Amino acid sequence: MKRSFSKVLGALVVTLGLSLTLVSGMTFAERAPMAPLPSPSGVDIPPSSVPANPNALASGTQAQSQPANPSIFTTANSDPYNYVSIPDKESSVLIQRSGQEWRLIRNGVITVYGGWLLAIAFFGIAGVFIIKGPIKLHAPLSGQKIKRFNGFERFTHWVMAISFLVLATTGLLILYGKYFAMPLMGGSAYGSFLMVCKNVHNYCGPLFTLSIIIFFLLFATRNIPGEGDLNWLMSFGGLLSGKHPPAGFFNFGEKIWFWFGMTFLGLVISGSGFVLDMIVPIMSIEYTRGTMQIANIIHSSAAILMTAMAMGHIYIGTIGSQGSIDGMKTGYVDATWAKEHHELWYNKVNK
Repeated sequence: MKRSFSKVLGALVVTLGLSLTLVSGMTFAERAPMAPLPSPSGVDIPPSSVPANPNALASGTQAQSQPANPSIFTTANSDPYNYVSIPDKESSVLIQRSGQEWRLIRNGVITVYGGWLLAIAFFGIAGVFIIKGPIKLHAPLSGQKIKRFNGFERFTHWVMAISFLVLATTGLLILYGKYFAMPLMGGSAYGSFLMVCKNVHNYCGPLFTLSIIIFFLLFATRNIPGEGDLNWLMSFGGLLSGKHPPAGFFNFGEKIWFWFGMTFLGLVISGSGFVLDMIVPIMSIEYTRGTMQIANIIHSSAAILMTAMAMGHIYIGTIGSQGSIDGMKTGYVDATWAKEHHELWYNKVNK
């Protein structure tokens, strides 16, 4: 009898304990509802029904903001800086939601649409070359040479051209290499290869910037819009008529490349690259995650656009136009080429 009574009493105690636990849990849930879990995108915003501070009491009072307040862990999915006792402010952000937004932009907008832009530029130029072939001179070469560039001008141009090709190649490998190089090389080998590309890219960048500045100082006055530029623009550089409109030392297409492609985009790429390398001179910049992410977006976008424009410039300056490469190879061009492509400059030289 005593044993049965003990069993019943024990069962009642256990039942009472479970009931109290369940009731207290329900009461706590009513007082402090749990915020929903963040979505996989990382950019969800809690609904207005959930208090900004999950530690808020039912009466509406907020937990006091103290240096060691554990609310940093309950509001982890947010960008604001919290308190830490070490100098690195970045350590106070547990989860940076804007980092997910940056990843979506880099791997989505920039990678996809940038890839399409580069593909259209490349295959468009290849199609023009296959269908029309290089632009030929209408008259035979005269054998008379006219000096177009001196040695220092050509040296500066080639330094800029070679450094750009190195930067474009390594940059595209960094952006797109994981899609084709990593499956072939394997993760470990690709990681080492990518580190080499990154170091080459970083050290080549300042050389490219210096060459842009020197080239700008050498040719800025010769790229000021002037006589013949409007006519060149209206005739699309002779594409519609098949005849080159009269142009000065540089035609309007070359001036667009000089001012927008080389100078503007080149300096934007250089400036954002200095931020990513954390070597910005004179100015004081906090190299936070947000700063680096914005610099990366600007750097990648400008670099892809400049690369697409450079394809056309390289094509016209090499295999796309007969005699164009001679000016940067030897410094001299044939008189026939000068008269057909830059008639206003030719007439000025032969006065």
